[in-house]
Amino acid sequence: MMVVPPAAQRAEDIEPFRVMAILARARELEAAGRDIIHLEIGEPDFATPAPVVEAGINALRAGHTHYTPALGLPALRAAIAAYYGERYCVDVPASRVCVTPGASGALLLAMAGLFNPGDEILLADPGYPCNRHFARLVEARAVGIPVGPETGYQLTAELVARHWGPRTRGVLVANPGNPTGTLIPDDELQAIHALAREKGGWLIVDEIYHELAYDRSPPSAAGMGEDVVVINSFSKYFLMTGWRLGWMLMPVAMLPSIDKLAQNIFLSAPTVAQHAALVALATDTRVLLEGCKAELRMRRDDLLPELARLGFDVKAPPQGAFYCYADVSRFGLAAEELAELLLLEAGVAITPGTDFGAHAASRHVRFAYTTSRDRIREAMRRIEVVLA
Repeated sequence: MMVVPPAAQRAEDIEPFRVMAILARARELEAAGRDIIHLEIGEPDFATPAPVVEAGINALRAGHTHYTPALGLPALRAAIAAYYGERYCVDVPASRVCVTPGASGALLLAMAGLFNPGDEILLADPGYPCNRHFARLVEARAVGIPVGPETGYQLTAELVARHWGPRTRGVLVANPGNPTGTLIPDDELQAIHALAREKGGWLIVDEIYHELAYDRSPPSAAGMGEDVVVINSFSKYFLMTGWRLGWMLMPVAMLPSIDKLAQNIFLSAPTVAQHAALVALATDTRVLLEGCKAELRMRRDDLLPELARLGFDVKAPPQGAFYCYADVSRFGLAAEELAELLLLEAGVAITPGTDFGAHAASRHVRFAYTTSRDRIREAMRRIEVVLA
């Protein structure tokens, strides 16, 4: 009888991404004939804009199917640098831009390039679950700091200072955040940066939802200095999730190291996606994207009062992204039990807070308003029937 050797310990330590398991369960129910409303997955239901799709097709026809340089297509790096000048009035040289296979590729490169085994990275709890797993993958240690509605579920300079220890080497924040959609006040982010600089550590700012801020337009962290690592993506605002393309702004001095890592881990980001992204950044395309953003804002404004009416307590209303993080204590069920109930009885898929950390996780669920307003209204009607 063959004995299979055990998996590496890091593989055992990394937890499954629960939302993907929920999605798979929902797909099984759909295959069996059930109508499922998807409020669990962080992927907008809009198609990639037609000009971007056409650019991808044209790239294939032109034979752009070979590797690009590991740091990305030079024209795309230049276009991303120009985007910061046009959008944020920040002068970013193209030499600071690294194009990656999704924001996940950027986060992995940042973890691998900046942190040694045993180094600690401070993160908000709740927060995007993969971040702590990227840290584990490179043998660093993610330190989750409990945050609540009093800080908009975001880190503050005071919290970072209190938890900064002898092995701390950096802090990672998301602006807006996932699962909450909340923003960090501009002065607070500057204070966190000043503290990290004083301590000799890194500040990494995940801005993949940055263009999806509805109530105000925050400045990019790229304007705070070259020592801030900025992560972004073509997935969310640019509606290119399946194209797997992101980018990172790094200090110029770090790029040779990041280049080596990218060469060995990825070779390069998808070539066709890079050519298509040139059109995604074009002014005409952004007009289409702003229309989708306006629709997302209307969905948020529809969903929030409905959740409140049904008893879901959104203590920090989202200012961006497409998520609502709701306290479900009043229902007397743990988050995973409630999510299971709503999936099976109401045909509505949501994500339990246990996907996003440990702090008060079983008392929270995340709603993603990534489906139409009609479907959201139908989801609320179904949930009301089940909760009654």
